[in-house]
Amino acid sequence: MSPLAPGNGVTDPIMLGLAGREVRVTHPDKVFFSRRGETKLDLIDYYIAVTDPLLAAMGGRPTLMQRFPDGASGKSFFQKRVPEGAPEWLETTVVSTPNGTTSNALVVTDIAHVVWAVNLGCLGFHPWPYLAVDPDHTDELRIDLDPTPGVVFDQVREAASEVKTLFDELGIASYPKTTGSKGIHVFVRLEPRWDSYEVRAAAVAAARELERRRPDLVTAAWWKEERGTRVFVDFNQNAPHKTVFGAWSVRARVGAQVSTPFTWDELSAVDPDALTITAVLDRVTHGDPWEAMYSHPQSIEPLLAMSAADMAAGLMDAPWPPVYPKQPNEPPRVAPSRARSND
Repeated sequence: MSPLAPGNGVTDPIMLGLAGREVRVTHPDKVFFSRRGETKLDLIDYYIAVTDPLLAAMGGRPTLMQRFPDGASGKSFFQKRVPEGAPEWLETTVVSTPNGTTSNALVVTDIAHVVWAVNLGCLGFHPWPYLAVDPDHTDELRIDLDPTPGVVFDQVREAASEVKTLFDELGIASYPKTTGSKGIHVFVRLEPRWDSYEVRAAAVAAARELERRRPDLVTAAWWKEERGTRVFVDFNQNAPHKTVFGAWSVRARVGAQVSTPFTWDELSAVDPDALTITAVLDRVTHGDPWEAMYSHPQSIEPLLAMSAADMAAGLMDAPWPPVYPKQPNEPPRVAPSRARSND
């Protein structure tokens, strides 16, 4: 049982004093994760315990909430817009979608903001790759290694090792985490010099170079029919207004698995399924594997130079998701098989 729980089978709301604020928690005993029976309050306890590394990773960022009112096994919905009735102290900022629709989004300022969202059934968080105070500069490059059907986690590990090798050669320090599911994310904290279009271009260049080096293992193919049984480097996770699942966030899985930062030395042994909230609480007592990332922002100039070389060699931009306006130098948005059938 949660150390904050006042007793057995609590159903009445409780008040928690956090970061100088009072946060009301309703139904603290509601089971959120069915495998071991962790409750809403257990999840809150977890987030309080990882406050420092969690806020280092996503503090000050607009954050998309994915809400599961009935826990990890229930239905969910994404919510950019902070609902009516939010407390006056809650910090928000205006974010937009590719079509220009704006929303008043949560800014994770302190642990009270996190617990407020968890009370609404938000299990994990999807932060934007920029700070709310500087939306014009994307300060994170996010390499999303996404296994296609048939790919096993050992292949994802191998792809992550290829990312590290490439970035090491370019003088870019990179930091891995599990996605909490089947993939790996590799993050690079950036100097606040580039916008999201430039950061996406850097991601495209990285994906293409990784495919050139290991075409048997890695693909930069946007169209699923071209990927085969390879690890897809999803460069479009760096497109404007895109978010990815946040570090230290808890997935909507019955085992309460966490998207867990780890060191490169741990790559060969990391087991995403074993990294539950209980296991991560034990790990975090040994420190934050990403601590060095925050004080040493990186340059993506080497990747932008690779992007420029690809364009000079005649490559077009990689395809964009369908919700985005057509971009300059973008190839036709049609699957290759469909294009051939229309010839």
